[in-house]
Amino acid sequence: MAHYDLEEQEQIDTLKTWWKMYGNLVTGVVVAASLAVIGWQGWTWWQRNQSAQAAAIYAVLEQAAAARDAQRVKTAAGELTEKYGRTAYATLGALIAARQSFDAGDLKTARAQLTWAADNAPAEFRDIARLRLAGVLLDDKAYDEALKQLEAARAPAFDVRFLEMKGDVLAAQGKKAEARAAYKAALDKGEAPDARGGGGRELLRQKLDGLGSAA
Repeated sequence: MAHYDLEEQEQIDTLKTWWKMYGNLVTGVVVAASLAVIGWQGWTWWQRNQSAQAAAIYAVLEQAAAARDAQRVKTAAGELTEKYGRTAYATLGALIAARQSFDAGDLKTARAQLTWAADNAPAEFRDIARLRLAGVLLDDKAYDEALKQLEAARAPAFDVRFLEMKGDVLAAQGKKAEARAAYKAALDKGEAPDARGGGGRELLRQKLDGLGSAA
């Protein structure tokens, strides 16, 4: 029995020595790992909470849009971008609000809302925001700014729409040769993936024919 007690004491002494050498390091690693787990859980909870709150505001925005309550739409969209700008709801809200502002003839507000979306939207929404912003800038006769938006990198699926819009802007500037080149490039790319169905290609041809023959 004394033999086992001696072995246990030696093990204890060895453990004490090891702990003196490495105890602080082990404690630090354990604490760091614990904090990382707690931090991740906290971040996940915060994200879920942000998303839930943003969803509630977005629901209000949708109701206001359906009722054509422009002021409530604008207020809800502003709250989304200010407080929940990292959520997809903020981008969707900005796009809806911009449409309401445009329909109401408030191009200044529409530009601001779409500019925010173009600068902050997730990749899957950014091209839509830039395309719509270019359209508003075209209506506002801010041609150079519109072309700048259309020159930005984009997903290939949007090439036709961007080239068509570029042609529209150039045509509005009276640059027929450049507009013609943009429309032709759009036709070469194929049909635009939008809600116009098969009419998109025909509309492009009409725009191209409307420019007349090359000088």
